[in-house]
Amino acid sequence: MKKKVKLKNNSKSKKTKIKLLFFLLSFIIITTITFNYLLSKNININNELLITYLLKNSNYEYDDNNKTLKKLKENISAIDLINFNYYSLQKYKAKKNNAKKELTSTTTKELTQTTNNNPLIYIYNSHQTEEYSLGDIAYNINPTVTINNYIMKDIFEKQGYKTLVEERSIKDILNLNSWNYASSYKASRIYMEDVKANNDSLKYFIDVHRDSLSRDRTSITIGDVKYAKVLFLIGLENPNYQKNLAFTERINNKIVERYSGLSKGIYQKEGPGVNGVYNQDFSDHTILVEIGGPENTIEEVMNTTVAISNIICEVIKENEI
Repeated sequence: MKKKVKLKNNSKSKKTKIKLLFFLLSFIIITTITFNYLLSKNININNELLITYLLKNSNYEYDDNNKTLKKLKENISAIDLINFNYYSLQKYKAKKNNAKKELTSTTTKELTQTTNNNPLIYIYNSHQTEEYSLGDIAYNINPTVTINNYIMKDIFEKQGYKTLVEERSIKDILNLNSWNYASSYKASRIYMEDVKANNDSLKYFIDVHRDSLSRDRTSITIGDVKYAKVLFLIGLENPNYQKNLAFTERINNKIVERYSGLSKGIYQKEGPGVNGVYNQDFSDHTILVEIGGPENTIEEVMNTTVAISNIICEVIKENEI
């Protein structure tokens, strides 16, 4: 009697294992078919500029001359590459383990000492995680506002102006000092002071953001080209805001003249509940520009960034003559 029960139990166990194996194989087959279908139907990235700047916003080393990757520093997934999460996560882990005790509430002692042969322009993002839409690309991931930095850098440097792009994480500073998101400008200020201390030649500071409005208020078609609208912001609680405003007006006026409707103007902010300064007291040539909104595609954003970068460069050139 005992032997029969044992045989019966063994039979049930084998059937259960077979069912689980069948389910697993079915799941793998369905997932593979679905992935390949989506890949063939939706992902068609042929924009060389996009690929270039996404690579530059990663831990890859990109060879501009040969248009190839020189070296892959880490095994980074495409999702991490686009979202900028890998860099922030790894840097935060390292700092949390090794540098937290060496930080005070107002300064960081282990900031990278960056020099770049007398750079003139510094590009950064007080809000690095602001995202755009991928458009037709079929993943539930979005590129961040940081991709604009590298487009600007390339355009500026082609005109002969050395440019630094901030790649360190604002979130690191917030976490290490137990600051909330509202302190992002205080966090970016730490990086600004660190970079300026090691690069006296820096004169122009560009804080790149993304607006939060819906697509109908952040998009425009000029000719047959789609753009993401831009908005400049000036803090009126900076004692010398008039100089920043005058510099921003020169840029905005040229945009209005050449790309009618692209700019939403210059938003001047002060009063309770707002920052009011936005680190614009740091230099008379500090600007804050918002490019597009969360529903703008990266193609629209890139079209705009190329357009306004050339204009910003033109104004800088007028200053430097």
